[in-house]
Amino acid sequence: MKLLIVEDEPHLLSIIRRGLSENDNEVSVAQNGTTALEMILNEDFDVVILDIMLPDINGIEICKKLRAEKNFVPILLLTALGTTENIVTGLNSGADDYLVKPFKFTELEARIAALARRSSQKHQPNSLIQIDDLEIDNRAKSVKRNGEVIQLTAKEFKLLQYLANNPEIILSREQILDNVWGISFDMNTNVVDVYINYLRNKIDKPFQNKLIHTIKGLGYILKP
Repeated sequence: MKLLIVEDEPHLLSIIRRGLSENDNEVSVAQNGTTALEMILNEDFDVVILDIMLPDINGIEICKKLRAEKNFVPILLLTALGTTENIVTGLNSGADDYLVKPFKFTELEARIAALARRSSQKHQPNSLIQIDDLEIDNRAKSVKRNGEVIQLTAKEFKLLQYLANNPEIILSREQILDNVWGISFDMNTNVVDVYINYLRNKIDKPFQNKLIHTIKGLGYILKP
């Protein structure tokens, strides 16, 4: 799983990160709310483990901002405040679950697994993504635009799927390389630009309205 830990206490952060990494998870960290928000809005995480008490934006406000942005990544709140009122406040802000400090690591693992399982059941790949007149059927691995079937290679489909899962978000070449090709180290390759051009020839060129846009110096964005 791809996990994000948002925790400003270095010792606890180190313990959680080490334990989750040892179980073959891909673990990222943020030590303040501003960094966490930026990471969540620009990357795909399976679960976010979010401390409520942070030095800038607290966990409750982060939940509210994410849900206002229609970002429904599963969120597990970590709180030292175990009263019913605080727990209800956290859940009402958009969190999916909570865990009161101190906690056993095995319980943390179980809560994360449950959230990831629930999320995958809600977002089965048979759902249809529609942006303007573009339709992407994840189950059939098929694409239509204005009712016309468009044939894509497996890698072209994966690239389009990644763009469509993050609509109206600027995605850097590094993010695309990491999420579509699993490459996070070779920044000299032009494979992203080449495949974006392949997609444009099939998705945009035959149609009047363009969906794939270049943001100079930043990356690419899919939007009407």
